[in-house]
Amino acid sequence: MRITRAAGAFAGIAIAALALAGCNSGSPTSPGGDAETEGDDALWEVASDVSLEGSPTFDAITERDGIVVGVKEDQPNLGFLDATTNERSGFDVDIARWIAASLGYDEDKIEYKAIASTNREQSIVNGDVDYYVGTYSITDDRKNQIDFAGPYFITGQGLLVATDSTIESEDDLSADTTVCSATGSTPIQNIRDNYPDVPTEEFDLYSACVDALINGTVDAVTTDQAILIGYAAQYPDDIKVVGEPFSEERYGVGLAKGDDALRAHINDLFTEGGDVWQGIFDKNLGDSGITVEQPAVDAY
Repeated sequence: MRITRAAGAFAGIAIAALALAGCNSGSPTSPGGDAETEGDDALWEVASDVSLEGSPTFDAITERDGIVVGVKEDQPNLGFLDATTNERSGFDVDIARWIAASLGYDEDKIEYKAIASTNREQSIVNGDVDYYVGTYSITDDRKNQIDFAGPYFITGQGLLVATDSTIESEDDLSADTTVCSATGSTPIQNIRDNYPDVPTEEFDLYSACVDALINGTVDAVTTDQAILIGYAAQYPDDIKVVGEPFSEERYGVGLAKGDDALRAHINDLFTEGGDVWQGIFDKNLGDSGITVEQPAVDAY
């Protein structure tokens, strides 16, 4: 059984296939307006005198006087670490910073931890990170172990191939085409479930899959189109995005199961406004030319 196309859901999704969640424009728990962003106008301010009763995660943050955030660092324009400057950038990184600011913590109080896809749930369960923001698809299986705030971003699974490849969509995948994705990711499981004859390859990082594609050891890379577009922009002479989305991925903020207070706080941050999110989007993904809509959070 193949993944069915949700024609209505994706009618307005072009090759960049994004729809991103709401943002907030100002309240004691949902600040907006004046934070400094490097080289840009202010986007948010750091809240003061924040109280979040009933959140063990916030209690731990307060005790250590700092926030530990799980991120990706190999996804251009979403979650990226520049090895030369050691600076982090991207839509997800700024979402993580905005959440931290709403809790009363500025950049100098944030510790970032790069967590591979396969280790995300365990890192949250173990308390290694306070929350995780990194193209993290909300699924029922993951909800058995952790909770999610959001979604703040909706995209669809796509394919990245060599510029001279004859693969034009998922319909061209076969027993002769090896598809690569991150270990433990939703996209690689989708391929296994719906295209069982297609060989797969897994690496901890999507960038390793991209290297394998450029080197010719795999035939395609699959993950969310938002991620693939960033790589295609980096290597336009070597690789390209093909086809249209063939799944729906809803990105959420991963956090400890049962921390309803923190989940509600982040959901409120996403729900109550739009200006901060729009600024984050414009800064990181605005050049895509995509028109986006704000999905409602799932306040389960």
